[in-house]
Amino acid sequence: RNKASTGGNLLQRTRCYYFYDTATACNKREPGSGCSAIGGVNRILAVLGTSEKCIATHPSDMAVAMSALDATIVTQKADGDRRRIAIGDFYRLPGDTPEIENVLEAGELITAVELPAPVEGARHLYRKVRDRASYAFALVSVAGVVTMEGERVKTASLAFGGLGPMPWRNPAVEAAIVGKPATMATFEAAADALLADARGYGTNDFKIPLARRTLIASLRELTGTN
Repeated sequence: RNKASTGGNLLQRTRCYYFYDTATACNKREPGSGCSAIGGVNRILAVLGTSEKCIATHPSDMAVAMSALDATIVTQKADGDRRRIAIGDFYRLPGDTPEIENVLEAGELITAVELPAPVEGARHLYRKVRDRASYAFALVSVAGVVTMEGERVKTASLAFGGLGPMPWRNPAVEAAIVGKPATMATFEAAADALLADARGYGTNDFKIPLARRTLIASLRELTGTN
């Protein structure tokens, strides 16, 4: 824990309790065995992008921030070939194969991450809601980059953690605020877009209203409407 790597951070495995408990069923750990989290203790798990096979969340904060920044992941294959992969194309939804979490091939390594030049005048934010002040994974997090034109949102890039099996980004959320005035009605519309397909599994139901409040608070700060 004294020294981590960027590649290792992006490739973290889920912190789902059942993934680490070998006495329980987990399709991510043992494909075809079932998902004990569905109907079990799932407080920290996903409400977006889930499947009947898996409801695990991705734990990385860095990946969420890099998603909002439109990062590109550079890799090298075993044969020496290199790839440049947009972070939005890097992670996979669980679907029927939750054990496959990203598009890396066998023997392929992350060698670099590239970030685009900062946007002039942009406002940046990372808000993380968690159970304790440090050494805790996000229940909900928001990474945002916004530019304003007067009182209207000119551009927006928003990514979310703690809600899905990957850093979560939905173009409909950004479309709900771009070109719109920075008002509560606009922010509520963005939250509606984010959570339109959200599904709780019992002990994680609270994440849905928590995500709404966290997004609205983040947008108020990003747009200077606090």
